[in-house]
This record gives sequence, structure tokens and C-alpha cells, in this order.
Amino acid sequence: MKLSDEQKQEIKEAFDLFDTDKDGQLDAHEFKVAMRALGFDVKKEEVLRLIRENLDERPLDDSYPMLISADSFMQVMTDKILERDPLEEIRKAFKLFDEDGTGKISVKNLKKIAREIGESMSEEELQAMIDEFDLDRDGEINENEFIAIMSNNEDY
Repeated sequence: MKLSDEQKQEIKEAFDLFDTDKDGQLDAHEFKVAMRALGFDVKKEEVLRLIRENLDERPLDDSYPMLISADSFMQVMTDKILERDPLEEIRKAFKLFDEDGTGKISVKNLKKIAREIGESMSEEELQAMIDEFDLDRDGEINENEFIAIMSNNEDY
């Protein structure tokens, strides 16, 4: 698999945004924040390990600055994105929609999201969206229905 041009652009933009001193490298803190912006919440130890594995020059001792170049950042993030489990990503998205934690996406959930993104939709329009994919006809979208929608697979 390969990244789309849009994904590559997102990685480049994250690097540029967090390369605050514009030296073409990210220190460990900048790297961690850039990874978070791309949807990866990693611990400091993981950040340091990734930097060590991708240093352009091998350090002679621990005093060597822990920096990662734009090219290395692109490679690390490409690998990370391609390692993602699509099903896990869909489940995370479901949890964002199901912000009240009921295990279902309701018209109320969709109405709030529509408002947040500046869409003005009637309750009838939102209910019609749910009804189109509501396989068990309970008026809401459960996680399995959401997975089926997002993966274009009705076997769930």
C-alpha cells in the first residue's frame, strides 16, 4: 500500500508546522506533538526510540542532539500510517460520534456534530441519514452498523 498525495501533504504540513525554529529538524518534543497532530498519541520513550532508529548520523555518545529530519519524519509517519488497523480507526471514529457513550449514534449526536461543522440540517434529514443505514431498525446506528457503513460491508 502507498500513501495518497493528500496524506503525504498532511505529513509535510505537520512537520512544517511544528518545526518552529525552521531548521529542517524536529526535536523530541516537536516530533511528539507533530505525531499527535497526525492522530498518534505516543509516549516519550517511543518518540526517543523512533528518533534513535532514524538518526541521519549515528551518535558517538548520548550528548548527540535527538533530532529527526524531514525525510526521516516522512518515512516514520508513512510506516505508522500504513500500519494502522482500518477497523480500529473506524471504531475510534464511532466513539467520536457516540459522544454520550450510549453505544449508538442518535439523531441528537448527529445534530450536535452537524452544528459543530457548520451544517444546518433538519431533524428529518438527520433521521433519514440514520434510517438509510439502520439495519436493525431501532432508529439509531450501532457500532456494527457503523463499521458496515464505513467499510461498505453489510456482513456485520
